[in-house]
Amino acid sequence: MSDSAVTSTFQEERAELENVAESLVRSPRLEKLLRFMGEKYFGGDQDQLKEYNIAVDLFGRPASRFHPSNDAIARVEAHRLRKRLKEYYETEGRDHAVRISIPVGSYVPVFSRHTAIEHSVIVPPEAPVPQPPVAEIGPATLKPARHALLFWVLATAPILLGLSALLFRVHVVHTSQPAAASPKLARTDTGVLSTASAPVPLRMIAGYTGPTRLDSFGNQWLSDQYFSGGRPIARQTVTTLRTNRAMLFRQGRNGEFSYNIPLRPGTYELHLYFVASHPLQEVDTEHSDSFSVFINDKLVLSNFDIESDALGTDTADERVFKDVHPAPDGKLHVRFQGEQSLPFLNAIEVLPGITNEQLPIRVAVQPTPYTDHAGNFWEPDDYYAGGRVSRALHTVSSTSDPSLFSYERYGHFTYAIPVDQHGTYTLMLHFTEFYFGPNSPGGGGNGSRIFNVMCNGVLLLKHFDIYGEAGALHSVTKTFHHLEPTAQGKLNLTFEPVVNNATISGIEVLDESQ
Repeated sequence: MSDSAVTSTFQEERAELENVAESLVRSPRLEKLLRFMGEKYFGGDQDQLKEYNIAVDLFGRPASRFHPSNDAIARVEAHRLRKRLKEYYETEGRDHAVRISIPVGSYVPVFSRHTAIEHSVIVPPEAPVPQPPVAEIGPATLKPARHALLFWVLATAPILLGLSALLFRVHVVHTSQPAAASPKLARTDTGVLSTASAPVPLRMIAGYTGPTRLDSFGNQWLSDQYFSGGRPIARQTVTTLRTNRAMLFRQGRNGEFSYNIPLRPGTYELHLYFVASHPLQEVDTEHSDSFSVFINDKLVLSNFDIESDALGTDTADERVFKDVHPAPDGKLHVRFQGEQSLPFLNAIEVLPGITNEQLPIRVAVQPTPYTDHAGNFWEPDDYYAGGRVSRALHTVSSTSDPSLFSYERYGHFTYAIPVDQHGTYTLMLHFTEFYFGPNSPGGGGNGSRIFNVMCNGVLLLKHFDIYGEAGALHSVTKTFHHLEPTAQGKLNLTFEPVVNNATISGIEVLDESQ
């Protein structure tokens, strides 16, 4: 299957899950269960879709007292969901090309394709198929019968071959396979380098030894490679905040270790992913996670404390380093050295870079990746804490991509956008008023929604009123220049309600370095 076909399938599956989830709004438990299954499936965490995890992590059963033999909540709700899916595809979803099912005995969703040719053609009773007269077959009739059979085979062979090929093409059931080829949706995916160098983009889950996994961006993550020292370790905690790619933070490499990645000469961008989670299996948690990181023997992180950097435990932390080059020996050396405690890493990513400039970051508040009319890649909603996401797809005007800003995150929420600590950035915020206005669900108009926006404590927008500026269902973009990141390499955005909820539909961050 081509990359474009895989990308299309990935987006169609996400869209179909959203369609079905919206149909379950009157059954909150089933909607919650389906979205949980989708989150694990698209995040590459299918192995977490087990009865225990559903009961404890989703439905809040006490971990210390839960036992499947005494509490069948996961099985009961899964049975109800299977029944509801069957009803859905017999009624409002009967024309959907992509369908979802939950096999009996499993909690992993299966996506399949359905076309009209899959339905059997039934001959009406009043028009029976004519039967040829029965004749005795003997020596006198054998030769004519052979001629007739040969004529029938030659006449129908092209039709049968064509029909078989068509049935083979349309009757393909797509199931989740961790090692399946993934769409190349990286922000600057330029293909694979020569066999003497590591493939770039290169994405590896530290401490992971399984098959290739696919994240919510549509990117492939490989097992741990090019490392020296340390040991693999697994997190006990399931939850990871500020990320929609929890699969990256389930394993890690602990100890003093290094990565020595062979690269072709050029400019690269390095991303390191961390999470502080206590307790970690077999890890001394008496001290904070304080260690140093070196790139080609240059100190880039000193006294690095994951928990402090991320502002809490179980919170994803991403550090970005632009303008990275391989050392004279043709390798990128990333070394982790202990200070107060042993280093820990969850994932490492090497991207083709731009000289002296960080790659653009574009985040769309929607469940799937998006490529706009200019060919720019937009990540699905990420880096957030708090707020809620609208479920309905809206039609937006005043934009070349009407479906790009058709969702919103609303409420009181924050984003922590990871950037290289060295540089200044342009921030573009994209808003749309979906709820308030004379012909909108919330009614009202000017002053119905007012909120503030801050970046690293600096007020960017005060008493902002989307409807007062552009009306309903019109995209509005606000641009801010020369923003400086925090010492932790973040643009921390705060959306603070004044009247009703704050809202956002898209975020862009562009490096101003030249």
